[in-house]
Amino acid sequence: MSSTVLRYDRPAERWFDALPIGNGRLGGMVYGGVGAESIRLSESTAWSGAPSATDVSPTALGALPDVRRLLFDGRPAEAQRLAEEHLLGRPASFGTNLPLPRLRLDFGGGGFRGYRRLLDLDDGIVRVEFEQDGVHHVREVLASHPHGVIALRLTADRPGAVGFTAGLDDSVFPGEVTTTAPGVTSGLAADVTSGVTSGVTCGLAFSGRAVESLHSDGTRGAAVEIRVRIEAEGGTLRRDAGTVAVTGADAAVVLVAVGTDWAGDDPAERAERLIAAAVEAGYDVVRAAHLEDHRRLMGRVSIDLGEPVDLPTDVRRDRLARGERDDDLIALYFQYGRYLTIAGSREDSPLPLALQGVWNDGLASTSGWSDDFHLDINTQQNYWAAEPANLAECHTPLVRFLQRLAAHGRATAKEMYGADGWVAHTVTNAWGYTAPGAGLGWGLNVTGGAWLALQLWEHYEYRPDEEFLREEAYPVLRDAALFLLSYLVPHPVHGRLVAGPSDSPENWYLAPDGTPCSIAMGNTVDRVFAEAILRICGQAATILDCDPDLRERVAAARERLSPFLIGRHGQLQEWLDDAEEAVPAHRHTSHLCALFPERQITPRRTPELARAAEIVLERRQRAPGWEQTEWVEANFAAFYARLLDGDKALTHLTKLITEASEANLLSYSVGGVAGAEQNIYSFDGNAGGTAALAEMLLQSDGEEVELLPALPSAWRDGSVRGLRARGGFTVDVSWRGGRLHRARIHCDRAARTRVRHRNAVIDVACRPGEGFMLEEHHFTA
Repeated sequence: MSSTVLRYDRPAERWFDALPIGNGRLGGMVYGGVGAESIRLSESTAWSGAPSATDVSPTALGALPDVRRLLFDGRPAEAQRLAEEHLLGRPASFGTNLPLPRLRLDFGGGGFRGYRRLLDLDDGIVRVEFEQDGVHHVREVLASHPHGVIALRLTADRPGAVGFTAGLDDSVFPGEVTTTAPGVTSGLAADVTSGVTSGVTCGLAFSGRAVESLHSDGTRGAAVEIRVRIEAEGGTLRRDAGTVAVTGADAAVVLVAVGTDWAGDDPAERAERLIAAAVEAGYDVVRAAHLEDHRRLMGRVSIDLGEPVDLPTDVRRDRLARGERDDDLIALYFQYGRYLTIAGSREDSPLPLALQGVWNDGLASTSGWSDDFHLDINTQQNYWAAEPANLAECHTPLVRFLQRLAAHGRATAKEMYGADGWVAHTVTNAWGYTAPGAGLGWGLNVTGGAWLALQLWEHYEYRPDEEFLREEAYPVLRDAALFLLSYLVPHPVHGRLVAGPSDSPENWYLAPDGTPCSIAMGNTVDRVFAEAILRICGQAATILDCDPDLRERVAAARERLSPFLIGRHGQLQEWLDDAEEAVPAHRHTSHLCALFPERQITPRRTPELARAAEIVLERRQRAPGWEQTEWVEANFAAFYARLLDGDKALTHLTKLITEASEANLLSYSVGGVAGAEQNIYSFDGNAGGTAALAEMLLQSDGEEVELLPALPSAWRDGSVRGLRARGGFTVDVSWRGGRLHRARIHCDRAARTRVRHRNAVIDVACRPGEGFMLEEHHFTA
C-alpha cells in the first residue's frame, strides 16, 4: 500500500505541501487544514491572451537568405544581429494559464490530535482525519472526471459537529463573488442579501475574466465562471455577502464546477449544468463513478521494488536524501507520475498538459516563462510516460492539439519560410501560436513542432491502428515532412542537407572570435528530428500504401542529411562545426535527442556515437555550476537507461526525487536556473521520472522487446505488471537476485517480435489476446 499512498502527519502550510487532484481539466491543491481548508483551484482553459495573425515578422522571409549566407560564410555574429532584427516572433497577446480563486472553508477551533492526510493514488481521493474537542472529523476530496466537478464531503462522529464558512477569494484576475439562495440559478442577478435556511443548499458564484498584462495586453482572455454548491445534512446555512456559513450540520458536501468560453462555450451554462447533474446524482454516486473511472486506468500497472516503509512521505523523502535506501518510495514516485497523468490529461480534455499540468502555482504565470506549452522538451516530456505506463488514452488531448497546431503552422511556414507544410517553434499557447519565440538563444527552435509530432507516431507504435494512422497522425506527419523538404538546404561546401538558421535550444556556442552566438546552420537537434520525421513519413506512407512520390523524396533527402560528428573532446557535436560551448554547464542537451527519445544512437548499433553521447553527459555534470533541475534529472535518467547503465539512471532518478521534487513529490524547476527566482512547479519531472523508470525495466523499438535492460544492481528483487511495449504488447516482469525470474508478454494482435534479455535474443509469435511466458532459461538454452 505504501507505494500507492502519500501520507503526512500534519496539514499543508504551503503549495508544495498540498496534495493534487484533477479530472483532466479542473485541478485542485488540497491543503487539509484544521482551522481552515484551502483548495487552490485551476483549470486548463483559464487563459489570458487571444489568437493573433500578426505574430510572424513581416521581414523574416526577405531576410532569411542573408542570414543563411552570413552563417555559411563564417560570420555568425553578423547573422545573429540580423536574425534578432528580422526573424524573431512578435507575439501580440500570447497569454498564460492563470490560477483560479481559492476555495476556502473556515472552521475555527483550537488544538487537534491524531492527524492524518492521505492521497490514495489507487482511488484518486485525498482523505483528511483528525480529532478535535473529542470529535473525530473526516474529509474526502476528489476530482470527478465522469461528473466534471470537485467534490468534498465533511463528516464527524458526533451529530451537529460540522460547521464552517465557505468563500472564494485570492483571485489574481478581476471578478465578482456572489451567493445564491436554494434553488436559485447562479447565473441570475447577484444575490448578496443575508438569509438562513435549514438543511438544504446554498451556493457561491464567481464571474471574471482571465486577463493579465505581463504576457498579454491586459484586456483579452477567457471568461471564467465558478459555481460552488454547498449541501448540509441537518443544521442551518446562512448567506452573507460573498460567503455561506454552515452551522450544526451532521455532514456537508461541497461541489465545485468551472466553465470558460475558451472554445466558444457559455461558461455559466457549463458550470451550472455540471453542478446540477452532480447534485442530482448525489455524493455517493459521484464518488462511485469516480472510483470506477479512475481505477480503470490506474489499476493497469503495479510495481514492487522493495518493502514498504511506514513513515510519512516527506520523512521518507528526507531519509532518501540522506542516503538511506527506500526503493518503495521510488516505486511510489513512478505511480505518482501515472496518477498525475490521469488527473491532468483525459480523452476529453480540451488542452494537453501545460508546463504545470492542470495545477497552477501562480509562479510560472508571473515569471518570464508563462505557464504555456514549451516545445523544446517540456511538453514532450509531459507525455513520455503515457504509452509505456499504459495510459494511451491520456495521449488523446495532445493528438488533437497537434492537429490544431499544424493547421495554424501552415501559415507560419508560408509567411516566414516560403515553405510547404507546417512549422512550430519553441513555445505555443492555447490559441495555436506557431511563430518563433521573442528571444535569441531559444526562440528559433525550428523543429519544436516536428519533435512534438513524433508523439503521434509513438501513439501508433504502441497500439498499431491503421485508421488512427490514416485519419489523425499521417496528415500531420506528412505536412511536417513537406516543410522539411522545403526548408532543408544544401551546404555550399559538402552538399549535405542542413536546417537553419536555428537554435540548438537553449544553448550558445563561441564563434571563432569568441563571440557568444546561438543560431547556426546544421544543428544536430534539427538533423535528429528531420531524419525522424522523414523516416516516419516514409514508413507511414508505406503502411498506408499512399504517396509514392513523397516516399521517394523523403528517402532521397534522408540520404543527404549531414552525419553525426564527434568533436575534439570526444563528445557528440551539438553544432555542425566543433564549436566550444559558451555555457558548458547548460541544462539543455538537445543533440542527445538522438539517444532518447529517438534511437538514432544506441550502444549496440552505434557504440562510438553512444560513447560520444555519454561524454556529453559527463562533461555537463563536471562543469562548474551545472544547471541541474527537474526535467534534466528525468532526462539524464532516461539517457542512462538507453545507455544500459541502470546504476547511473537510478542515481539521477533518486536526485530527481530528493533534489528536484518537494515534500508532496511534485517536481520543480530549481530557483536560480532559467531565470527562476524560486522553485517553480513543473509537471515534466514527474512524468519524465515515470518514463525513465519504465525505460530501465523495459525497452522496445518496434522490432525488439528488451527485458530489464537497465536494472540497477541495488534492485535485487522486484516486479512490474502492465507496462506496454511497441507493437501492441503488455508485459509483466519479475526478477530475483538481480536476474530475470519470469516475464509474461500479452499480445493485442497477431504479431511476431524478438525478445531480448542481456545478449540473448529469441523470436516469438503470438495470436490476438494471447500471451506467452518466458523465464531466464529460455535465454540461456
